[in-house]
Amino acid sequence: MGDEKVKAEALQIIGAFQVLPRLVVFDLDYTLWPFYCECRSKREMPSLYPHAKGIVYALKDKGIDMAIASRSPTADIAETFINKLSIKSMFVAQEIFSSDKTDHFQRIRSRTGVPFNSMLFFDDENRNIQAVSKMGVTSILVGNGVNLGALREGLTKFSENWNMVEKNKQKWKKFSQNPESSDKKE
Repeated sequence: MGDEKVKAEALQIIGAFQVLPRLVVFDLDYTLWPFYCECRSKREMPSLYPHAKGIVYALKDKGIDMAIASRSPTADIAETFINKLSIKSMFVAQEIFSSDKTDHFQRIRSRTGVPFNSMLFFDDENRNIQAVSKMGVTSILVGNGVNLGALREGLTKFSENWNMVEKNKQKWKKFSQNPESSDKKE
């Protein structure tokens, strides 16, 4: 499926949701592209997973900001590849350094001002999904790179999480307006 066809399908998927994330964050290795940066040379021409570029362009068209959070120990190679792929301008933040993903997300939140519960994250490592989910970020584990199925799953889970938070806010608002209305029956 070509980039334009993927982009069109991604736009349809995105359009089906009323609640969208303010920021979508991608890991690089085995999420946007099918390799580890540290195993490659800057001289090579990298490639993205088949659906990645179409999804990134669709998110951009819908006005959804994007960022990169990568634990790659070779940030120079990662940045070279991002430039070679002409996608650097698509991202409002790029955190590429060897550390915990939670450090990347703290910096991304500081740079963008987007709260964690307004973010959607894609990564290929379960430990990163677990750690970032605990911060309140909707996180999706990708098995073979980001694709249209992962996008649909991510937006569905984001919407469910958002709706649960909103319901809890309403319950809290009712409770805080009438704190005497506990479940006590006398």
